[in-house]
Amino acid sequence: MLLDADIKAQLQQYLQLMEGDVLIKVSAGADPASKDMLALMDELVSMTSRIQVERAELSRTPSFSVNRAGEDTGVVFAGIPLGHEFTSLVLALLQASGRAPKVDQSVIDGIKGIKGTYAFESYISLSCHNCPDVVQALNLMSILNPGISHTMIDGAVFKDEVESKGVMAVPTVLLNGETFGSGRMSIEEILAKIVEAPDASEFNDKAPFDVLVVGGGPAGASAAIYAARKGIRTGIVAERFGGQVMDTVGIENFISVKYTEGPKLAASLEEHVKEYQVDVMKLQRATRLEKKDLIELELENGAVLKSKTVILSTGARWRNIGVPGEEEFKNKGVAYCPHCDGPLFAGKDVAVIGGGNSGIEAAIDLAGIVKHVTVLEFNPELKADSVLQDRLYSLPNVTVIKNAQTKEITGTDKVNGISYTDRDTGLVHHVELQGVFVQIGLVPNTDWLGDAVERTRMGEIVINNHGATSLPGVFAAGDCTNSPYKQIIISMGSGANAALGAFDYLIRN
Repeated sequence: MLLDADIKAQLQQYLQLMEGDVLIKVSAGADPASKDMLALMDELVSMTSRIQVERAELSRTPSFSVNRAGEDTGVVFAGIPLGHEFTSLVLALLQASGRAPKVDQSVIDGIKGIKGTYAFESYISLSCHNCPDVVQALNLMSILNPGISHTMIDGAVFKDEVESKGVMAVPTVLLNGETFGSGRMSIEEILAKIVEAPDASEFNDKAPFDVLVVGGGPAGASAAIYAARKGIRTGIVAERFGGQVMDTVGIENFISVKYTEGPKLAASLEEHVKEYQVDVMKLQRATRLEKKDLIELELENGAVLKSKTVILSTGARWRNIGVPGEEEFKNKGVAYCPHCDGPLFAGKDVAVIGGGNSGIEAAIDLAGIVKHVTVLEFNPELKADSVLQDRLYSLPNVTVIKNAQTKEITGTDKVNGISYTDRDTGLVHHVELQGVFVQIGLVPNTDWLGDAVERTRMGEIVINNHGATSLPGVFAAGDCTNSPYKQIIISMGSGANAALGAFDYLIRN
């Protein structure tokens, strides 16, 4: 049996929601993966009369397509979509059966309006928490538009193909055989790369807000909900909902929830915000903040939004090491997410730069997949918790090098090594390897603010205990501020605090 009892019970419930018949065409051989795929098909057929399975010859084996009765949808799974991709399989079955997707009508209209032929391929790993968003978006686009098709390819099953195409990060998406994008992409982001973006005039005509939140992570979502609940005109501008939470795998310290995952929490945040009268403006990047009669926020597309108060909750991003080779070899051996990209380095030698908790957790995680891990730490001692260090030092395929200053990441078309300076002796050493994972902390997304508000030397926005910045009417919350601890639950609290501070400001001014 391929599915355990819990997953089977979940699947049984989901399949009861199917609204029409689905035909699955399976291309299988004699290999172990094909046998597992056929076992999965047997289990699906045993659970519902809505699913029929027939053998076919598809371009990859093992693979299967999910189709409406009498019509190919263009949705293909090359590999077995379990792990993080289990939900992608469930949604494909439901949507192919005719069940309406949970996306905005404007998105559905945009997809249906695309003209031309678009053959997408996405390379994924089943341990990647970023991949399902991309797979599910491209599957839905294929189901809604007959000119679009999508094949999900599990890199662990099609290793030779991954090697030959030089795929070194997941998800990697090809469109009509050419590179389309890599990393997490929402359906709106994919659509924006195909269809012309909204004109600035669509934003310029908006009436001024009472509270305008910049950023859609835990702090921004919390701020928007608290503001909207006060019955005041609230807007939220975000490049993507969830922010850095989208890049977080397991969350075990979100009080009252024993375990959840970043993308799941991000989806819940967006769903909660949309319960209120909040004007949500996604895929928008802020470029300028200025206080006139009202506070003006300029967007990258040239539009200017106006508001009586603004809450900045732009979060933080992974810090780059800033050495030669880092930028050139991003997604060609330089990676930032061990959970996502680790499986692509199975049996290879890699380095982890950073000896804090995230770096040592990454090294422990990778040690179970790769041939050897070299940890480079700038300081004389690792900064990670002792329990993590004990675990690390118990592993036979890990080398820890302290007092090491990374000098260069080397390579030709992809990474082949790393050079570092021994800070004790000044000597330069070179380690041959195929991957480098950078884990050296966060940098706040505040560069665009310039001198508009006071910031620390590290770029963090300085706030008081009401969340107020140095600019009257402008508040800030979450990881972009000088809050000493960067945690999801703290960001949510500071978002609520900033919204209450902004409401108090509105009452008094």
